[in-house]
Amino acid sequence: MAAPTQPPPPPLHLLFILLLTVVLSASPAFSSEIVDSLPGFSGKLPFNLETGYVSVGDSEMFYYFIQSEGKPKLDPLLLWITGGPGCSSFNSLVYEIGPLEFDFDNYEGGLPQLISYPYSWTKAASIIFLDSPVGTGFSYSRSPEGWQSSDTKAANETYEFLMQWFAEHPEYLKVPFYVGGDGYSGIIVPLVTELILAGVNQGGQAPNIKLRVMSHQTFVYGYLVGSPNTDKFIDSNSKVQFAHRMALISDDTYHTAKNYCNENYIDVDITNTNCVLALDDYETCVKYIWPNNILEPKCTVGLPHDERWSGRRSLQENSDSFILSSLQSPDLDCPTADHVLSDIWANDEGVQDALHVRKGTVEQWSRCNVTISYEQDVPSVVHLHQYFTNYGLRNISSLISGDRDMVTPFVGVVQWIKSLNLSISDEWRPWFLDGQVAGYTRQYEKNRIFRLTYATVKGGGHTAAEYYRRECYEMFSRWVNLCPL
Repeated sequence: MAAPTQPPPPPLHLLFILLLTVVLSASPAFSSEIVDSLPGFSGKLPFNLETGYVSVGDSEMFYYFIQSEGKPKLDPLLLWITGGPGCSSFNSLVYEIGPLEFDFDNYEGGLPQLISYPYSWTKAASIIFLDSPVGTGFSYSRSPEGWQSSDTKAANETYEFLMQWFAEHPEYLKVPFYVGGDGYSGIIVPLVTELILAGVNQGGQAPNIKLRVMSHQTFVYGYLVGSPNTDKFIDSNSKVQFAHRMALISDDTYHTAKNYCNENYIDVDITNTNCVLALDDYETCVKYIWPNNILEPKCTVGLPHDERWSGRRSLQENSDSFILSSLQSPDLDCPTADHVLSDIWANDEGVQDALHVRKGTVEQWSRCNVTISYEQDVPSVVHLHQYFTNYGLRNISSLISGDRDMVTPFVGVVQWIKSLNLSISDEWRPWFLDGQVAGYTRQYEKNRIFRLTYATVKGGGHTAAEYYRRECYEMFSRWVNLCPL
């Protein structure tokens, strides 16, 4: 994707930009329903839940919308996109940032039970959980061509979805708005943010957008990414440096690789024997490490690519028998063991009726659909992060890393942040929760206008919000309320 043209420098007194007006060229196909109870949850839901579809071209984009449990008329609105690509936003709702979780400890078969989770981001914001791209969760296409997706297409469809959603919920144009996501959505979130800021009309399908510059402090616009994919080369290349800093490989292996590979561990010349041998040593040392969190045991229960777990196969057979036998295996302590509960729950007919899912549109729901037809056509979004530094936005960006994540290591995130040439406004320091160090943070700025907050979660994996839900809630709550970590 070519770098966008440079925007004119904003006046210094203008601190915020907010999407204010949506004009539709035609009435969109939009359907939504209020959900006040869910199978597996005792009693009525203690929050306001809406589910629905928005038609975008040949695609039907499914979403869950949870109104803020605080002050919905004042609290921010967050659009959340889960990574993968292909992981349902329900993953984030129930495992990361939402107000529900499965009662995994007491599961004995049958329909999994849901319980309230107290440290939900919905305490501080209203959240749209979007199933994107098409083929993710309950989102589907009405044409064969519509099932094919890419970074660019996913971003455009998300942009169009958002504009139509605002047209049906104009009251949320009055509150601060953020775009957020984690994992692979580190690529998609900046693409969507750029589309919104530019007010692009993609292919004649998107509604016409007008951006109005606001000078009132209440209107804050920004984006947030957690454990983010950002640049294919940086993300992958940083794993060797991370392994060395975490004592997973020896000094000799690291320095040999660094010197003979010229700090390029991706595009390796096979005739460069010393480099190849050093990387072989690296692979041998990390082969049995769980990359999502190097402190956790390597196991496979609940993973979409697990040879012993095929959601499509086991659910067509006897899912209750499968999950009980799996959870009695040595992988009981697997950090992803509870992921199988989401597949059991979301494929239940009563659950889909309660969520108002259109019958016959998705043959088999998967927490993460690894079979989607998807082209990764945007190798890097560093140029977009650079582009955003020219906007006069006070609270534009927050980056979260788990410091034990070897999928998108923090050392790579720090590397591309440095390339933005920002000034450090708050030096590297610990941030605290309950009197204990919860992680470390540093704040950057440009001309006292653009502000970026980077924070780590101590012991966190990929993604940080799944391993340390409360810590990430506290981080988010402080950030959107313009409070220091």
